[in-house]
Amino acid sequence: MSPGKVLQPAVKMKVDELFLCWLSQPATQLTLKDCLRRIKNEEKTEIGTADSGNSKNERFANNSNCKQCILGDTRLPFSPPKLSTTLPLATPSTSRNISNVRATRRSSGAKVVQTKKEETLPPSHSQNIPTFYFPRGCPKEKVNIDAVIAKIERTFSEFPNERATLEDMGKVAKACECPLYWKGPLFYCAGGERTGYVSVHKFVAMWRKILQTCYDDAAKFVHLLMNPGCNYLVQEDFIPFLQDVVNSHPGLSFLKEASEFHSRYITTVIQRIFYTVNRSWSGKITCNELRKSNFLQNVALLEEEADINQLTEYFSYEHFYVIYCKFWELDTDHDLYIDRKDLARHNDHAISTRMIERIFSGAVTRGRKAQKDGKISYADFVWFLISEEDKKTPTSIEYWFRCMDLDGDGALSMYELEYFYEEQCQKLDNMAIEPLPFEDCLCQMLDLVKPQHEGKITLHDLKRCKLTNVFFDTFFNIEKYLDHEQKDQFSMLRDGEGESQEVSDWERYAAEEYDILVAEEAASDQWNDGYEAELNPVDHQKTSVLKYQMEKRPFFEMPSHLADVDLDEYDYEEDFE
Repeated sequence: MSPGKVLQPAVKMKVDELFLCWLSQPATQLTLKDCLRRIKNEEKTEIGTADSGNSKNERFANNSNCKQCILGDTRLPFSPPKLSTTLPLATPSTSRNISNVRATRRSSGAKVVQTKKEETLPPSHSQNIPTFYFPRGCPKEKVNIDAVIAKIERTFSEFPNERATLEDMGKVAKACECPLYWKGPLFYCAGGERTGYVSVHKFVAMWRKILQTCYDDAAKFVHLLMNPGCNYLVQEDFIPFLQDVVNSHPGLSFLKEASEFHSRYITTVIQRIFYTVNRSWSGKITCNELRKSNFLQNVALLEEEADINQLTEYFSYEHFYVIYCKFWELDTDHDLYIDRKDLARHNDHAISTRMIERIFSGAVTRGRKAQKDGKISYADFVWFLISEEDKKTPTSIEYWFRCMDLDGDGALSMYELEYFYEEQCQKLDNMAIEPLPFEDCLCQMLDLVKPQHEGKITLHDLKRCKLTNVFFDTFFNIEKYLDHEQKDQFSMLRDGEGESQEVSDWERYAAEEYDILVAEEAASDQWNDGYEAELNPVDHQKTSVLKYQMEKRPFFEMPSHLADVDLDEYDYEEDFE
């Protein structure tokens, strides 16, 4: 953002949001129904008619009086002053007449204004509108805070000196009626990180304040993790919480001996959280976004599910393994950054060069270092890989829409589609495959998407389409485009409708790739057993290099923020339905 540019609050968006919240309240619906009933029964129309009739009579009388006054003023004697070379100081008759005219006009104007003030206004009913906007959750009627505090105090009495360590916070979390893995945020919010323990007095004071100001789980979780003075969560806020999950979850116990991979796993989970939850692409997760997502439900499942890989939406280690191995193959110098040439090698050069240029142009990444050096980080690669393998989710559709929208006008024109299709035709020619003319391809895509406005495809059009993966692959992924061409479009549509919603394209891809990676490693281990003496030094050297590269990087490097990305120009109507 330029130094002289000032951010302006989106007042209209906030007013619309508040109005929709008010309109959706049950009390509001009852009030509106009552008003409609009264209007149908004409209970208020008669009163309004009488008032309007009286006001009309008063206006007519006042207007007639005003006309008479004005006509009378025009008949007043008026003597123009004699012309002279010098300006006269005053003419008694002239000044008197002019003053009379002005006085008459002022009095007539005053009468008109007075008449308007006397008009009766309908009574205001704003005092009857109940509170409908609760940014920190709707207050619950029956919450016995003292009983909750007493239960917490009894739990603390079991600890030495009524002080709880991080290992003890599981019992405290249960006393607070919170999921088990809230124990880390509870511990750190009460100041346990500084002293290594939490006293009962500090914790009770902290939790009482939260109970009095936060009324649902989303508001409480944001309050526990956020920085002082904020009402949102940024990526760094999740690090202590996820580090506690890594240290204490039984499904990640094998990572205790490989601490150098903790930061990579944490980075992956954080990116997946923001990929799914931060629908505004602001880089800041609000209570409302957290409330609309299923993240807190997945946090609660951490306690019930011992196999971390069953939590495929955020915490799966297998998914992290696939993402990191794919990145490691491209990152030849292992500095945790890849350039255009590195990314072009993904999936055997399947992604077009023009699309790779768009990815590195800043359309979906906003890291200053990435823009300066022409590279993207591992965190940006997480977004790329998930979007590439599952083009049906809202975030992935927005991701590729941004890349294809060359002029940023919020719509894909026929010129922009042709721009990306040209390179596809060149690749097909090199493969000795006759490409489909652009006009014919365009007709197919328009029939597929069915845009609401002729000559352009909007984000809303693509989100309504059930085969967005076919649309995007046609323009920048040659391998998947050829796969789609081998299938019947109607059969793909039936398969898409018949597939279980529980298994996404990304989950299917991650499971297949993980099996391939495990099989390759098993084969490599079997081969190494026969030549252990010869390959041990090389294997040791690779391990040493990998460990050195991990240790020389900081624990958590802040990935490219998406806070500067402005999505206000795009259509997100369906997200608020």
